[in-house]
Amino acid sequence: MVAAKAALHALVLVPLVLLGWKAWQVGSGTDLDALGADPVTAIEHELGLWALRLLLVTLVVTPLRQLTGQPQLLRFRRMLGLWAFAYASLHFMAWLVLDLRGWWGQVFADIVERPYITVGFAAWLLLVPLAVTSTRGWMRRLGRHWGRLHRLVYAIAALAVLHFWWVVKSDFREPLLYAVILAVLLGWRVARRRRHADPRPRPAASAGAEQQ
Repeated sequence: MVAAKAALHALVLVPLVLLGWKAWQVGSGTDLDALGADPVTAIEHELGLWALRLLLVTLVVTPLRQLTGQPQLLRFRRMLGLWAFAYASLHFMAWLVLDLRGWWGQVFADIVERPYITVGFAAWLLLVPLAVTSTRGWMRRLGRHWGRLHRLVYAIAALAVLHFWWVVKSDFREPLLYAVILAVLLGWRVARRRRHADPRPRPAASAGAEQQ
């Protein structure tokens, strides 16, 4: 398990290392086109995209565990969630430092006046308490409320997809793909909850088959 976690950490770090390498190439003049015509936008986009991808992968863990019957998969969920928060925070910091360059008055104006920034900031802000309370200690302190709090991840994922959709100005195929993936993941959870909440008795033959 330790080796698997180490491998996952290394795998998740790859996009960040590659992005850092490209940024170094641009900064050093080795390859000015490594990040395209707009390096700042490219950095923001890449960090935000990986935050969204990791958030969706985090949501995949539970259905995958249910399908495979491998409860140990849940051990990777917290790690993936924290990495999603890390990429989202870097995305936010890139916008603050590289794009706005610390103009705090403009920061608050953009958050209030631009819907896609409002939605993205709300998603990041909701991720903060989830990251803070991801430890075992907080799970014990919050008890049953911990699960309720962490259901915010569904709203966060929806906000993140909407943020990406609004950022894209022409080709909507990629945000549509993530929207479909999120819809399938949420649909799976709704269907499973309804099935477990169904009060109708099952036929005796089915019950006997399940016991076998």
